[in-house]
Amino acid sequence: GSECHHGRGENCNVDRSKLNRNEPPHKSLKLSKKDLQFALKNMMMSRFTDEKHLNLIKQGKSFFHIGGSGHEALQTAVAMALTPKKDWGWTYYRDVAFCYGMGYTPEEYFLLAFGKPEDPATGGRQMPNHYGHPELNLPSQSSPTGTQFLNAVGTALASRREGKDEVTYVASGEGTTSQGEFYEAVNWASREKLPVLFTIQDNGYAISVPREEQSMGSSVVHSFCCYPDLLMKEFDGADFFESLKATRDAIEYIKEGKGPALLHGVVERLLPHSSSDDQRKYRSPEELEKSRARDGIEILKKYMIEHKLLTEKEYEKFWEEVKQKVNDAADWAIARPDGEPEDALDHIFDDEASRNLDYTTEEPTEGNKTVLIDAINHAMHEEMKLNDKMIIFGEDVADPKGGVFTATRGLSTAFGKERVFNSPLAEASIIGVALGAAVKGLKPVVEIQFGDYIWPAFHQFRNEVSTMRYRSNNGFSAPVVCRVAVGGYIHGGLCHSQNIEAFFAHIPGIYIAYPSTAADAKGLLKTACRINDPVLFLEHKGMYRLPFATSIEPDENYLLPFGKGKIVKEGTDATVITWGICVRDSLNAAKEIEKATGKTVEIIDLRTISPWDKELVLESVKKTNRAIVIHEDTLTGGFGGEIAARITEDAFKFLDAPVMRHAAKDSHIPYSHVFENFVLPNAKKIQSDIEKLLSF
Repeated sequence: GSECHHGRGENCNVDRSKLNRNEPPHKSLKLSKKDLQFALKNMMMSRFTDEKHLNLIKQGKSFFHIGGSGHEALQTAVAMALTPKKDWGWTYYRDVAFCYGMGYTPEEYFLLAFGKPEDPATGGRQMPNHYGHPELNLPSQSSPTGTQFLNAVGTALASRREGKDEVTYVASGEGTTSQGEFYEAVNWASREKLPVLFTIQDNGYAISVPREEQSMGSSVVHSFCCYPDLLMKEFDGADFFESLKATRDAIEYIKEGKGPALLHGVVERLLPHSSSDDQRKYRSPEELEKSRARDGIEILKKYMIEHKLLTEKEYEKFWEEVKQKVNDAADWAIARPDGEPEDALDHIFDDEASRNLDYTTEEPTEGNKTVLIDAINHAMHEEMKLNDKMIIFGEDVADPKGGVFTATRGLSTAFGKERVFNSPLAEASIIGVALGAAVKGLKPVVEIQFGDYIWPAFHQFRNEVSTMRYRSNNGFSAPVVCRVAVGGYIHGGLCHSQNIEAFFAHIPGIYIAYPSTAADAKGLLKTACRINDPVLFLEHKGMYRLPFATSIEPDENYLLPFGKGKIVKEGTDATVITWGICVRDSLNAAKEIEKATGKTVEIIDLRTISPWDKELVLESVKKTNRAIVIHEDTLTGGFGGEIAARITEDAFKFLDAPVMRHAAKDSHIPYSHVFENFVLPNAKKIQSDIEKLLSF
């Protein structure tokens, strides 16, 4: 604990009050002997689980451990204040006592430790101590520190929208509070008074770095003591009673609808950071000895004996029972069968049957024409009517602005600000919150204004959204749709012109669409809104109102499958594989070539990047015997390299020329129209490269 960093005294909104010890805490907190025995046994089981797991590592039977020894009192108190199977928990790697308190079993712990397929957290996919349990509302945690905070905000947002009286717990150590996403999460939760219980288990060290060298200084609460609607409780996390009192107060505050709460419990780390660490390198023997004096188990045991709630003999019997239970659980778990090797590829996406929608085979030939941006807007209108779990948010998406490109115009007016709303100007927040809401059962369709600014959210995409189904062994899913404007040709300079498909195509678990016409955009976006996997939906802003992209608008039943390209022009002498605005330029180039030479070029619009239509491409190349991949992104590392490699690998004997690529130069996109035209592809340059291919 500490005094107000800003010298505000009683005006500081950090509650550092302690229990009134005039009455025994177990009486003032209305705890029975049975309650205290549960708490003590839960703490002891967590402690011996650490000990047992470390011994298994020494025996070569498990390969990693990160323990909760010293954190047990706080974690047990929080679990006892929450309602298992009702409230939600975004855990962190030391949360073994919390998980036990919420209903996790030692058998399940050791299934995780041994990487067994029956493990409910991850089915052998993640390292030990990555907790999760679908039946207990514990989403499978990942390894990065800090991403879980925004995910928890999303889950709490979903609880509120569903009208459910639920609290979402989220935890970390004090080191993680240096992460920017922690600030973003506290900001969002406080602004909307969401039912989030932020729990900081401060053991004084971020691996080897002491708290004094972290950005928060001596206390995390110093950074937030002016936040309205945020209750903060600072207390001794090694004291079970102080921890329980603080947690109960926080939950009462949350359930009254006043806002989120932040618990800052000071605990001890009684083990090294992990099984790969040796804390004797950076902690003195005197410090380690002092930390052992604040062992929460010993503190609670002493109290119970003093108040005749426990005897030494009963305490020894508890240890015997705990050790027997943990040892039996470990023996049982290690004997369970290992997974089949090929099962390693299960659950990257949902089962194929989930994508068997009533797809359309032909575009409409009659009706009103629409531009690409309006087709996107209409698709969202139609899907919002169809699915009351769908929500839309992002920067500036609500009316009267309706998005910087008007893609969301009219949506908040039609469906209300509970379903369509503005987010903070924070891209990681948009994606992290969307994930948490999706895990809870909502269908977030969010907007990142420009692909150039998606990078703060890349961490959430790569390590959270794309992995959720896989890492939880299909226990949880993250069907987030992220719309984002990309592409150049608008004099947008370095940071309003980027193409991003190649970066994201490298990530398993995300579908990527990149339509070039209004009809395709509508059909693919509607499909994205209905499938159960994450989708990155790329919209070329230069094509939003481009006449080339204008189509007769399909009706509300128009759905297009991912992974199916389209032949936009048939030909026999070469195959062009392309997407986005390069479809237009390739068509114009092909027409000029045909006028001049009579040779015909087949043009394939991939429409989706992940998956891409390999069968259609290979079938065309085997017919024309020549191929060139054309895209707007830079040449080096562009997705065209993947396509070219696959053609060479699978259709080499059909080729009469090397597979060529045409792309932007390996440069940032400059503002000057002279520079931009030089860097980016255009019809004239594309024509030149196709002619080279034909003459080979």
